[in-house]
Amino acid sequence: MSKNINLSYTNKKDIKEILNEYTEKKLKLIETFGQERLDGWKNILIYGNNIDALRLLLQNIEIKEKISLVYIDPPFSTNGDFKIGTDRTSTVSYSKKDKNAYEDKLVGSDYIEFLRERLIFIRKILSLTGSIYVHIDWKMGHYVKVLMDEIFGLSNFINDITRIKCNPKNFSRKGFGNIKDIVLYYSKTENYIFNETRESFSEEDINRLYPKIDKDGKKYATTPLHAPGETENGLTGQEWKGKKPPKGRHWRYRPKVLDELDGLGLVEWSSKGNPRKKVFADDVIDKGKKRQDIWYFKDPQYPKYPTEKNLNMIKVIVETSSNKGDIVLDCFAGSGITLMAAEQLGRKWIGIDNSEHSVKVIKERMKTIENCNAYSIFRII
Repeated sequence: MSKNINLSYTNKKDIKEILNEYTEKKLKLIETFGQERLDGWKNILIYGNNIDALRLLLQNIEIKEKISLVYIDPPFSTNGDFKIGTDRTSTVSYSKKDKNAYEDKLVGSDYIEFLRERLIFIRKILSLTGSIYVHIDWKMGHYVKVLMDEIFGLSNFINDITRIKCNPKNFSRKGFGNIKDIVLYYSKTENYIFNETRESFSEEDINRLYPKIDKDGKKYATTPLHAPGETENGLTGQEWKGKKPPKGRHWRYRPKVLDELDGLGLVEWSSKGNPRKKVFADDVIDKGKKRQDIWYFKDPQYPKYPTEKNLNMIKVIVETSSNKGDIVLDCFAGSGITLMAAEQLGRKWIGIDNSEHSVKVIKERMKTIENCNAYSIFRII
């Protein structure tokens, strides 16, 4: 398989042309809110075109290659307008007087190049331990996947996360119902931050994974006491309780440990005389289960901004791919949920959006956070 994967289209610019394009744009400080941090850092909210903002941020040595995490929820190439009080799944607003929050008019190769230019800057601005999550829909996701393979490298592709966004719908169109979108997760290098976050067991999980009940009413399951691989001379290959491990396998524990487990009542013998270890649900429920690549996070029913995402989902991303004190960037800040999650979890943040309504919503969100750290609003001029 070739290591180089590229999309080809007519209006594709050279990377050097994109990065070296001169701009006379500047950042003008509008106002500052919140409480000063001890380290002097002020979070940043930029009102303006994000390609200009990214170009300016890349010139800042305190920010260039200092960003640990980027989460973006860019336009989905719907060729539509999104009014205040709507989301991407509906064209109906809550009021006929609602104004546009933003436009999503780019389609085809124009959209791909629009996103590509921003991803090129994002990769440059990420730290060597940084990661990016791109939230996109099923119509454009495959194109964006190839685009990110080209920019970040196929070897730095980590996950294609399926996000279940709603309950099943009875749509009339020919085809299966769409209840998901996707989140593409890439790193800049192989040395990326990953803090494992676990999710809670559901009642269904517990009943399925721990189907047995002991005399005390505790739910449990059993697992084999042997593992693949023979050991001719080792203790784990010897006979225990008159039984040797199956051919090609060995006991998972030494005979002394097996005796201890049996003495504690943690060994169950099958009807065929095979020993299995008891694993109780109570011993693992508090630890949670390893998070998989299918996520169930529904968005707010009445969002303050179109495309507003589930706060808990964004918190999972922030906790997984950054540490306290790291910088989180969202250059399609929209509802400000990413910035809110970063603030609540002790991260620094930078938000960029070209919507006046977005800036207004973010300011209102930050007011709800007790002891919110200082942030400055800049406008691109």
